[in-house]
Amino acid sequence: MFLVGLSGGIASGKSTVVAVLRELGCAVIDADVIAREEKRQLLNSITHPEIQKEMLKQILKYFVLGYRYVILDIPLLFETNRLTKFMKYTVLIYCDPPMQLSRLMKRNGLSQAEAEARIASQLPLDKKRKLATHIIDNSGDWESTRRQVLRLHARLEDSLDFLWVRLAAGTVVAGLGGLVYLLLRHFIS
Repeated sequence: MFLVGLSGGIASGKSTVVAVLRELGCAVIDADVIAREEKRQLLNSITHPEIQKEMLKQILKYFVLGYRYVILDIPLLFETNRLTKFMKYTVLIYCDPPMQLSRLMKRNGLSQAEAEARIASQLPLDKKRKLATHIIDNSGDWESTRRQVLRLHARLEDSLDFLWVRLAAGTVVAGLGGLVYLLLRHFIS
């Protein structure tokens, strides 16, 4: 199993992409949901140990269930930059800046100045584009975005990057099983 970091700027359409991934049966861990469940207003504090611990628990659950990859939905993935080193791939949900501004104003009922200030508080999407290994351009219609998500999912599913972890885990389990067998055989004799 490998990790895929998913991020995007505010109002870039990340929720739309996550909905399609969930529809495909992908394992998605949402950092914002974990932060909200902590009830300590840690929404932007993805580096908080409790949030990281919960994310790790969920990653292990999906590993045991046999998923090939897990998507970590981390809104400020590129801003925090500490977690990107654990990701095999990073995905940026992108939309052109005028569309991002328009969506944010409409979605949150903000003035243009308020929306521009919120967007300016994040790393610009063009800089995030350079950091991402995959980009989903959500500037077009829903069907165009969906096709891009389906192509990405197919690429990730076909990837053999998960095999080395499965082989290592299988080797450890087989080794432990052999050790238990030898110990039982020794004590029973």
